[in-house]
Amino acid sequence: MSVKPTKAMVLAAGFGLRMRPLTDKLPKPLVPVAGRPLLDHVLDKLADAGAIEAVVNVHYLADQIIEHVAGRTRPRVIISDERDQVLGTGGGVVRALPLLGEAPFFHVNSDTMWIDGVRRNLERLAESFDPARMDILLLMAPTTNSIGYSGRGDYAMLADGALRKRRENQVVPFVYAGAAIMSPGLFAGAPEGEFSLTKMFDRANEQERLFGLRLDGVWMHVGTPDAVHAAEEAFLESVA
Repeated sequence: MSVKPTKAMVLAAGFGLRMRPLTDKLPKPLVPVAGRPLLDHVLDKLADAGAIEAVVNVHYLADQIIEHVAGRTRPRVIISDERDQVLGTGGGVVRALPLLGEAPFFHVNSDTMWIDGVRRNLERLAESFDPARMDILLLMAPTTNSIGYSGRGDYAMLADGALRKRRENQVVPFVYAGAAIMSPGLFAGAPEGEFSLTKMFDRANEQERLFGLRLDGVWMHVGTPDAVHAAEEAFLESVA
């Protein structure tokens, strides 16, 4: 049985090192693409998918992000303040769990961008997430038509959506697109302090509770200043 999340976690605490010099004085989530900050593109998609609250974690140049989202009501933004400690992608979620509640939640990187196909991908994720079988459902982009990505991929995907992690020196057809639905129970017994979210992905994978959904549309990997231009061109072309 699917569940429709009403809360979301948005990762916005990173240093954006590969985006320098754009991020010397501007946090990466506020870097503009096609006239709007990356963070706003993400929050708009969450609002359209029915998210009422979004927990946004902050660390680097946090005041700028806090001020930027202060007046936002759709979704309402709650700040998870990490200025006292670098927590990593996994530790950031653990700190935010009391704000996220006990139901499955959307989890989105603040620097991810995609152009939806016929249907909104976050709505497709919500419809496809089955808490009886899954702890995590990742939105997976085909590497062949992604913009700004040149890696070896992250996972292979079976016919039922189950994911298999790429082995060393292997090339696989799907890359994690930076959006997911997660069950809070997955984080029971999680490490304290700083750790990577990939630990939780691996835990779910070992228990055969890590699944993927193929993205419908085009994913853009906005990781460097050059990638911003490529993403802008693709985005503006899609709305022309």
